[in-house]
Amino acid sequence: MAVGVFDLFSIGIGPSSSHTVGPMRAAAVFAEELTVSGKLADVASLRVDLYGSLAATGHGHGTMTAVLLGLEGFHPELILPEQVEERLASIAETGTLNLAGTVPLRYGVGDMVLRPLTVLPRHTNGMTFTVTDAGGNVLHAATFFSVGGGFIVREGEEDAAQQELDASKEVLPHPFRTAAELLEHCAVTGLGIADVMLVNEKASRSGEEIRAGLLQIWSVMENCVAASLKREGVLPGGLKVRRRAPDWYERLQKECADGRDEDPDAPWDAGPFDPRYWQEWVNLVALAVNEENASGGRVVTAPTNGAAGIIPAVLFYALHFAPGMDQASQADREAVVVRFLLAAGAVGVLYKEQASISGAEVGCQGEVGSASSMAAAGLAEVMGGTPAQVENAAEIAMEHNLGLTCDPIGGLVQVPCIERNAIAAAKAINAAKMALWGDGTHRVSLDEVIITMRETGKDMSSKYKETAMGGLAVNVVEC
Repeated sequence: MAVGVFDLFSIGIGPSSSHTVGPMRAAAVFAEELTVSGKLADVASLRVDLYGSLAATGHGHGTMTAVLLGLEGFHPELILPEQVEERLASIAETGTLNLAGTVPLRYGVGDMVLRPLTVLPRHTNGMTFTVTDAGGNVLHAATFFSVGGGFIVREGEEDAAQQELDASKEVLPHPFRTAAELLEHCAVTGLGIADVMLVNEKASRSGEEIRAGLLQIWSVMENCVAASLKREGVLPGGLKVRRRAPDWYERLQKECADGRDEDPDAPWDAGPFDPRYWQEWVNLVALAVNEENASGGRVVTAPTNGAAGIIPAVLFYALHFAPGMDQASQADREAVVVRFLLAAGAVGVLYKEQASISGAEVGCQGEVGSASSMAAAGLAEVMGGTPAQVENAAEIAMEHNLGLTCDPIGGLVQVPCIERNAIAAAKAINAAKMALWGDGTHRVSLDEVIITMRETGKDMSSKYKETAMGGLAVNVVEC
């Protein structure tokens, strides 16, 4: 199947889609292959090699623990936070993991082989799994690459995967790889960008399934904020970064209460929403999501974990501060959610097709930049933008994220990542508003910006691409 909206928006755990979700998914696939092959019972030893960026920042990104959970058979979209804590505590205490959920093996984080200076040809996020029998004979081995957004590719199957992807596009009613092709479909059919994406999604699932799935995605985003607002103290990892979202929420409640009694049992998004504080609310949502992500909580890759707060924050703005939404019915609000995510997903496809959403491959411009671009498109779409205006909004947002480096302090998805999501959300809103005040014509196309982002990423030094070897990661004392 071609890249779709549910590939770009998938449920997983923090703190990183490429360093946590992808490795867990790859390890789970490897464990399943052992079960299917019938070789599982003969496994006597296990070896895990992590390469490049996975090895360089794996501790801060939870890569090693994610691999352990995947080897036990857990998938990122299904595992619950309490299961994560329970299993990791057991493995740490006993030094034993249950391979594929059944075969106990003496293995832990300290047994993994880290090769931060070795970058495999396909991608910097490489990992190899090898199991042997009691006689030292290799039973099964496989190398995977985590290429961003939780997507994984197996070594040796890249060409086959691309051929399958190309073949799947041929069955889509409106296949597109570039923004120019997407706009052409809109021009020929008279459909909006969200509508074109919806028609394509219907090639693999019903309209009701699409609607229900997207509303579920939004529900997980909302629940992510709610969970974050209940946490206190500092974020895990050693930087002692203070959680700000709960305090911000308490202050916003007081600022917006306007003398009314507050209902302590009301959901966090019940309001009231004073339009004077729209940016503070947007900041709150972005910060809350990314603080939850940094805590290893349940989030939606949008399109990555490191940028997970941008689309929820801008969609929150669309639902609560866009013109006319104060009078909208529940059905109208649900329609906004669906249309927003479809349009954002369409733009996300362009980044996956033409460039990358992996910070380890192109820097943070590929994560926060693409998410800001997607969010701008979604907002412009639900605020009545034409296809040309929606494309313009996406272009503006990315143009002003070009060159953004990925230099997390301590290899943690905290500084500068959390604040960066709030800033990028504001950029997306401004980009949408600028585009909507124009007629859709502009000098630089979205395709040109995407290609520029890709080329900039190629030219960027590896120390600025999620290795914690440059920028803030080395110029700021960790503790």
